Amino acid sequence: MQRWESYVAIGDSFTEGLNDPDPGGGFRGWADRLAEMLAERAPGFRYANLAVRGRLLRGIVAEQVPLAVELKPDLVTLAAGGNDILRPGGDPDTLAEVFEQAVVQLRDAGSDVVVFTGFDTRGTPVLQRVRGKVATYNGHLRAIADRHGCQVVDLWSMDVLHHPRAWSEDRLHLSADGHERVALRVADVLGLPGGEGWDAPWPPVPRQDWVSMRREDLRWARQHFVPWLGRRLRGRSSGDGIQPKRPHLLPL
Repeated sequence: MQRWESYVAIGDSFTEGLNDPDPGGGFRGWADRLAEMLAERAPGFRYANLAVRGRLLRGIVAEQVPLAVELKPDLVTLAAGGNDILRPGGDPDTLAEVFEQAVVQLRDAGSDVVVFTGFDTRGTPVLQRVRGKVATYNGHLRAIADRHGCQVVDLWSMDVLHHPRAWSEDRLHLSADGHERVALRVADVLGLPGGEGWDAPWPPVPRQDWVSMRREDLRWARQHFVPWLGRRLRGRSSGDGIQPKRPHLLPL
């Protein structure tokens, strides 16, 4: 089994760790959980997380990738493009070209790179409308990974993520349980011991009546969807003014 002694995580809210609260404040997320697993097998292990919520692909490539190249870690995870896909002008073919440029830079710097497909948005309010675009983008990502020798974490095929327990109240970000399953899945892809169990069945969910479900939908729309849509219309981002939570490659 390969041992990585340094790891940099690149991306948006998914990699930053929303909505997986950290007992010490802020968010934990799958990348922090993965770093802890890697650190158990490498004394002196170092970790940086450059991800910022709301970031679009070009911003990630312009801001985070050069920092990762400069840090020259053994391992990089790159998950980006989801926020672009949600926007009207998010063309999967164009995004793939930008994504590949980032992968080339990271691989040329000597880092092993792990990329992530998009989630399957089937059955998800609003997001299911972009399911075809996500599928097209995923095809590009797999081809890019094949061309440049990257590992792929296929979030699309993770049926466990279709369970309500995997998602937080906003239905846009994973819950703590969802982040744990993704961390285990990445560990499994990397061949780390302990990665098994990412696809273990969830406990059954009590069934709700139609009226209760509609009330939940209305509450979600008021508290989460309308504010999200408002930011899009105003050209704002949830990440405005937010700095990376772990910008330096430091020991855990």
